[in-house]
Amino acid sequence: MPELESMIEQKLIEQLVYGDSQWTYRPDLKTEEDLWANFRYILEQNNKERLDGEPLTDTEFEQVKNQLQFSSFYKAGEWLVGENGKVQVHVQRDTKRLHLVVMNHEHIAGGSSVYEVINQYSALKTEEDGRNRRFDVTLMINGLPMIHIELKNKQHSYMDGFWQIKKYIGEGKFTGIFSAVQMFVISNGVNTKYFSAASDTELNEKFISGWLDQDNNPVSDYIEFAKSVLSIPEAHEMIARYTVLDEDAKRLILLRPYQIHAIEAIREASKTGKSGYVWHTTGSGKTLTSYKATRNLLMDIPSLDKTIFLIDRKDLDTQTTMAFQAYANNDLIDVNETDNVNDLKRKLKSEDRQVIVTTIQKLQRLITKRLQEGTPEYNKIKNLRIAFVVDECHRAVTPGTKRELERFFGKSLWYGFTGTPRFSENPYPKMGDLPRTTDELYGERLHRYTIQNAIHDNAVLGFQVEHNGPKTMSDETDSKLYDNEAHMLKVLDVILNKSYHKLGFQNGKGKTYEALLTTSSIPLAQKYYELLTKVKEGNTPLRIDEKIRQVLPDFPKFAITYSVTENEEGSQVNQQKMQKSLDDYNNMFGTKFDLAQIQSYNGNLNKRLARKDPKFKRRHEQLDLVIVVDRLLTGFDAPCMSTMFIDRQPMGPHDLIQAFSRTNRIFDKNKTYGQIVTFQAPKLFKESVDNAVKLYSAGGTNDSILAEWDEVEKAFRTALKALRIAAGAPTAIPGMSLAEKKVFAKIFQTFDRLFAQLKSFSNYSDKLLEEYDITEEEYEDYVAHYKNVIEEIKREKEEGNDGGEDEEETSDLDSEYELMAYSNTKIDYEYIINLIQNIVSPGEDEEDISPEERQQQIDEVKQYIEELRNGNPKMADIMSNLVSEIEVDADRYKGHSILNIVETTKQKYIENRISDFCEKWYAEPDDVMYAAMHYRNDEIPNEGVIKATIDYTCYKANAEKAVPKFKYYKMCMDELKEVLDTEIKPLINPL
Repeated sequence: MPELESMIEQKLIEQLVYGDSQWTYRPDLKTEEDLWANFRYILEQNNKERLDGEPLTDTEFEQVKNQLQFSSFYKAGEWLVGENGKVQVHVQRDTKRLHLVVMNHEHIAGGSSVYEVINQYSALKTEEDGRNRRFDVTLMINGLPMIHIELKNKQHSYMDGFWQIKKYIGEGKFTGIFSAVQMFVISNGVNTKYFSAASDTELNEKFISGWLDQDNNPVSDYIEFAKSVLSIPEAHEMIARYTVLDEDAKRLILLRPYQIHAIEAIREASKTGKSGYVWHTTGSGKTLTSYKATRNLLMDIPSLDKTIFLIDRKDLDTQTTMAFQAYANNDLIDVNETDNVNDLKRKLKSEDRQVIVTTIQKLQRLITKRLQEGTPEYNKIKNLRIAFVVDECHRAVTPGTKRELERFFGKSLWYGFTGTPRFSENPYPKMGDLPRTTDELYGERLHRYTIQNAIHDNAVLGFQVEHNGPKTMSDETDSKLYDNEAHMLKVLDVILNKSYHKLGFQNGKGKTYEALLTTSSIPLAQKYYELLTKVKEGNTPLRIDEKIRQVLPDFPKFAITYSVTENEEGSQVNQQKMQKSLDDYNNMFGTKFDLAQIQSYNGNLNKRLARKDPKFKRRHEQLDLVIVVDRLLTGFDAPCMSTMFIDRQPMGPHDLIQAFSRTNRIFDKNKTYGQIVTFQAPKLFKESVDNAVKLYSAGGTNDSILAEWDEVEKAFRTALKALRIAAGAPTAIPGMSLAEKKVFAKIFQTFDRLFAQLKSFSNYSDKLLEEYDITEEEYEDYVAHYKNVIEEIKREKEEGNDGGEDEEETSDLDSEYELMAYSNTKIDYEYIINLIQNIVSPGEDEEDISPEERQQQIDEVKQYIEELRNGNPKMADIMSNLVSEIEVDADRYKGHSILNIVETTKQKYIENRISDFCEKWYAEPDDVMYAAMHYRNDEIPNEGVIKATIDYTCYKANAEKAVPKFKYYKMCMDELKEVLDTEIKPLINPL
């Protein structure tokens, strides 16, 4: 028998308060009124002197409560940063303004900090949502809920806790005192995860993280997780030290365990004066980790005068400094970027303890050209105790430069971050006695998190690789094979017509992915730009497939970019061609860049590609393809980038993995691999890729990291055979036992996953289905029956039936699995909801947009709604009415969850329609509602129950023109089917 949730809850609380723990269990706190009273008491106790011994009046406490009504979890996070580590509220008492400390982050595990555990808190119904809810376990610091935990028993997936939290947020339950929550934990006892607080529309299951120990072993049991993460000081540190505010995306980020272990390892090394390096695979958030490490060093090590975050000049026009600044803007430590060498000198001379962000070039120029030996300023700067943190340490600092800097700054510590260390297999070129490997250059490796670790933990995706270059060539390096228009048109044909799934066209407009095309030189990149322009204008034999144009009529939207230094190296012809591409970009997006503003252009293009700003989530602001040489191949983070097209010779292992890793960021359910397509030297490329992956997975196998056509196609054939054995044809499924259906569902999920992967290769075409002896229509029939089976399995779970012995065979069946090969390019209603949400709750940088721009946003939403109307007029009506109301009074909806409003409107419509039906036919509303919620494939699941409970006698006595009894049952069921098909099903399944 599975353990009861109440027992799991009790054991968790016992663990939290066990022994000399600082957590105190408060069974008396059950309502919001209780929590406010408790918070008020703690606030008064911690501020007796500031209050002059006089407790807060009710009016004064109302001032406090008003300051703690946060419009978003991000806003609460901004407030929790505090001033000099002190989180405050302000009260006006007569003529005095009182500054009361709510929380002091210097008092972790001591001082004024009070740690309390509550459970079964009652979140009462609101005007918008008429349901009461009970929360499982909540952890409070100084009376404020900071960490909320939802528990399930082993019979349920931990993901049920995720969906429950998402629902509660949408219902407005995390408001008032609960609006300050920063972290959620979900568990079914054996599998425990955590994630940062976000709105219901922003919560993404892809960003759920498990816990790992220092050696990257998973800690999944809820009791062990509580010991590792939820004890004090760890839980307070998660909130105070390991939460980051991303100002660009306006979201909270909770560091993953490997990031925290790396930061702690640096802290421990610094205490003993040791330098070292961190090997964290590219794509795992190194810039974020290095930011927190730089910032925490200054906070933790009082003997340090400064910490310096060092980057290379080439990174000035990448995201590194922008990301660093986005994290730092809300921090309590001063983070200062240097404008020039004199500014750097001034900041180094100042007495302020601060984090300085600067380039290696400025630092070199300072010590070699701007400081005179023997002067006071020379001696002051030379004797500073500095910790250098170097992001992408092999690109930013060469061995020679590092030696030069170390000799000058004799009291320095050095911490390098790299996703691609230099080993004896790929060292720096030999130059005298300079270090050649990362170990020699920085010292001991302090923490390791390889690409294999990251893929296993779902921190990054694996790679799917295709080598499409000419086969059977004696010399694969001969440039004449590739430097011609025929070859380039073949490349563009793959990009434009054979990348439907690679570029996410199945997601629909506004949710497709992006790609980079990299070439070996600026002239070649420009040739591609000119040729692609001709293709789009219809001036070449290559045509864009109608299937592509149906989804994105304006495809491809493309641009070209070089780094500042690449552009400076270009000829006058390059400059002229670059101006033409800037003009195209300006016309496409309404910008005004010229050659003098190349750095600003690059910055704008970066943001457009990253799509973190809601503005760039709209289709008319998006790019599909960017042509590059080396720019963006390192240090660039765009989760919606899925594919790297490489038309150049193989790079070295370090550069290959760096380039590949632009594509494998976690994004959405359909992005399952980083896609790599090469067009030159297929044998050499395969060898280079295999060697690079082996090197950077610490000697591990390639199996979990690389996927290629031959192995995927073979696995697909095997999965299809297994599917045919489980269910020879879709029509066989309804007659199966539930145990057989569970086996079918598990096998079908494997088949679907491989079918989707197969479709994403450029050498896949629908014609291959004849060879496999399955049609797209047959697959869709399997899908329809699969959905019915999943409903049956869920129903069995809800009714609490034990699956018995067959449960072991299907224990890893995912009842929340979302089909991946099922093509559905209809407009996504959740995408429309996000667009509407951005209109009523814009980001800070969009609050001042003109009425014309706001109307443009509304018109775009209306256009999407009309596209939705083609397939779902009922859903379109609801959204159209909402947008009309917003046009009249947008403030009415400001700060509200649009998703919740739409869901509530849908539910009310369904309830009213069912009520009308029941009044007409004298049916039981609960029975008809059950039918509505479980209606699939024209089958009413409880038709017999409805027929048995409808009341013909009452119907006959009250109906104006009652039909005979022999017609009554059939007419009732026919009308119910029509109502379900035309009015209710489109609202329950809006896609």
